[in-house]
Amino acid sequence: MITIIDYGMGNLKSIQNIVQKVGGEAIISYDVNEIMHADKIILPGIGAFDNGMKNLNERGLIPVLQKKVMQEKTPFLGICLGMQLITRKSEEGALEGLGWIDAETIKFKSLSNNLKIPHMGWNYVVVKKNSNLFKGMCENPRFYFVHSYYVVCKNENDILTTTEYGFNFASAVEKDNIYATQFHPEKSHKFGMKLMENFVKNV
Repeated sequence: MITIIDYGMGNLKSIQNIVQKVGGEAIISYDVNEIMHADKIILPGIGAFDNGMKNLNERGLIPVLQKKVMQEKTPFLGICLGMQLITRKSEEGALEGLGWIDAETIKFKSLSNNLKIPHMGWNYVVVKKNSNLFKGMCENPRFYFVHSYYVVCKNENDILTTTEYGFNFASAVEKDNIYATQFHPEKSHKFGMKLMENFVKNV
C-alpha cells in the first residue's frame, strides 16, 4: 500500500487517482500508524516551504518519515514542494528542511531574457542516469511545471533529470530509495502516468 502524506499542502486526491489508474493502491493519511505500515510513501505539495515544514511538524510526521525513509529505506517520491522539503533549506523561508539530500532550494532570479516567473507550463526533461523511475519512458518526455523555486544539488550524482529554463536546473533527483520531481506527474498526461506506473511497479 502506498501512503500519500496529508499535511494540508496540495491536491492529494489527484495523486491518489493517478496511482489507482496505473494499478496501485493508495491511501491519503496523516495517521502515524498507517504511515508506519506503508510500503511506499508519496509527499506531494503546493505552497510555501516554511508552511510545509510547519505543517509536517505540527502533525507529528517528521519522526515517522525520518524512520521510514532514512532508516527503513522505504521507497519515497516527493512532488513539487515535496521535492523542495527534502533539501536542507530554502531561500523562501527560515526553517530547516528535512535534509535528506545535500541541496538547497533557490528562487528563480529575473533574467535578461525576461523569462516569466513562476516557471509554468510544459517543458522537457533530460534524463541524466539510468533509473527505474524512467524505465521504458519515451525519448524527450515532457512534464507540467508550476514553481518559482528550484533545487541546487551539492552532489551531481543526485541529479536524475535536468530541464532548461534560462539555464539547466535539476528537475528530478534520485538518491538510494529517495526520488523527487519538481514537475507534477499527476498533471502530465501519458508521461506522468508512465512515471507513476514505474514508481508503483518498478521502484
